[in-house]
Amino acid sequence: MLRPYIVLSIGLLVASSSAILIMLARAEGVPAMTIAALRLTFASLALAPFVWTRARGEWARLAPRDVLFALASGVCLALHFAFWISSLDYTSVMSSVVFVSTNPIFVGLASVVLLREQLRRGTVIGIVTAIIGGTIIALTDLEQAGTESLQGNLLALAGAVTVSAYLLIGRRLRKQLSLLAYIGLVYTTAAIVLLAMAFAMGANLLGYTPQGYLLVVLLAAGPQLIGHTSYNWALKYVSATFVTVTLLAEPIGATLLAIPILAQVPTPVKIVGGALILLGIYFAAREETEDGRRKTEDF
Repeated sequence: MLRPYIVLSIGLLVASSSAILIMLARAEGVPAMTIAALRLTFASLALAPFVWTRARGEWARLAPRDVLFALASGVCLALHFAFWISSLDYTSVMSSVVFVSTNPIFVGLASVVLLREQLRRGTVIGIVTAIIGGTIIALTDLEQAGTESLQGNLLALAGAVTVSAYLLIGRRLRKQLSLLAYIGLVYTTAAIVLLAMAFAMGANLLGYTPQGYLLVVLLAAGPQLIGHTSYNWALKYVSATFVTVTLLAEPIGATLLAIPILAQVPTPVKIVGGALILLGIYFAAREETEDGRRKTEDF
């Protein structure tokens, strides 16, 4: 059956354009917080008719504790976009996308700290490998772009931490909620939080060029609704291991798009550092997936 692989490939290609669209919107004068707020707002509005007619019954059956988890998930998603989109103001597309993709490592660490699980060999190898790669990129960025690049890399890492929390909560809620009910609730919460943050920081939502708004609409329609939803859809037909490994191509796709569109050509040293981080992510994600499979088989 080829359809899952075709859908996953399309979703990956669309999601890889996210950083590029953000950089182009920033060039049109749209602030990072405005991009984040409008991205989730447009996506939530597009989902609203479908959610209201098909998913609101599921919300009514949620226990109060699960409602709180869903709200927390939306807050984490909002912080993820606030941190990551802001990081692109200070560092390159390659550095930002590679660092924000380290969430499997943080998920593995969270399982040890919060769930008292044993730190497995694959996770340790992944963490050490990613740290080496991250150090290479950070030192290269420091030499080429100064301390601002370090700020951008740290913001991208904060985006990885918050999206890890979002994914951990999502694991729990997706057992009880359909995909539409889950993303409808979480995207809406994230949109409200980001709008509040934008207003608090004085980021205007009006007054930008038509091109700027078009880029944000494309960001909501493409990477948000098509890209991320395709990953969740494909999980019904292919293994989680395959999806996780496939997602490692997203930073590569974003880097390749940044070369002709933004003229951001990574140095060989940064390519080595990025490859080490991706390799570390692969080890951590594979260990996490295999651990989940073992638990399922034991159960």
